[in-house]
Amino acid sequence: MKNVVKGMMAAAVAVGSVFSASNDTQAADVTINGAGASFPAPVYRKWLYLHKQETGTTINYQSVGSGAGIRQISAKTVDFGASDAPLTLEDLNKKGMIQFPMLMGGIVPVVNIPGIKPGELVLSPTVIADIFLGKIKNWSNEQIAQLNPSLKLPSKKITIVHRSDGSGTSWIFTNYLSKVSQEWADGPGCGKAIRWPVGIGGQKNPGVANNVMKVKGAIGYVEYTYASEANMSYVALINKDGKTVQPRIETFQAAGANADWNNAPGFYMVLTDQVGEQSWPITGVTYILVYKDQPNMAKKTAMFEYFNWCYTKGSITAAEMNYVGIPASVVRAVKSKWQSEIGQFTAAR
Repeated sequence: MKNVVKGMMAAAVAVGSVFSASNDTQAADVTINGAGASFPAPVYRKWLYLHKQETGTTINYQSVGSGAGIRQISAKTVDFGASDAPLTLEDLNKKGMIQFPMLMGGIVPVVNIPGIKPGELVLSPTVIADIFLGKIKNWSNEQIAQLNPSLKLPSKKITIVHRSDGSGTSWIFTNYLSKVSQEWADGPGCGKAIRWPVGIGGQKNPGVANNVMKVKGAIGYVEYTYASEANMSYVALINKDGKTVQPRIETFQAAGANADWNNAPGFYMVLTDQVGEQSWPITGVTYILVYKDQPNMAKKTAMFEYFNWCYTKGSITAAEMNYVGIPASVVRAVKSKWQSEIGQFTAAR
């Protein structure tokens, strides 16, 4: 972790503060409102607090889910939206928006099986897809037992817990299932809100986590920080290269290592089921959505100063919370997009 944080610090220094508010007093006088993805909410909360301590600018963020975030920014009821499900360049152009990646992180299956510790249970792509399809109904199933010969798994009904709201976390998870299971791809498919074959719903990542913790035999999916902070029993997965991997910042980074950002129109990037022995197979990118037309200069300046702060000073906090920062080369491309699509910003510091 120390090496990761050092690397993030080096990237932050390399990127530098290209855009910032030209008048700190003016920036402190405006209020910025955002809404969307719960995937990055833990680090966003910390960022908002630290940034206000440093600048005095009030930025509010509602963790309402990616679907609601897209609806709110589309309706212009917030200043920025946040989504884990990226929009295509065509959709962005129709809406008059740009999107840019803010963080990468991992989605992890979590279970409530008495006696099973975090990372002990191993699941394969086929098995996890069949569980969420409702085909594997009990933890004593032979396919699960074969993957876990050293574990004593109970004869306990499996209860599926999924998101009940429009969710970018669900989009990432179902994108993965669609890649590893043709039956899933032909059936429920990939989406922020789908028709789940079985299970009970929970609102946002905390709702899924709470339901899994309440129901013995339950399995769900949440962003890794939620699982880690709640000391939940997350699952190890067999990845595309056939290797068993644990959810760690290093395995999330490995999944992002092959990302071809140079050929990603609108910064559209999907990192599920990536090759690489160390790659975590359910890794995702979370995005910020803003309108190109920003008529309020003071608000625009304060908002983009904040985004710049997130890329530089905020990157250290992100690494400490097991999120992966966006590569410096991509951040430079993002800032170039800010200049070309939204307008020149003053480099005060």
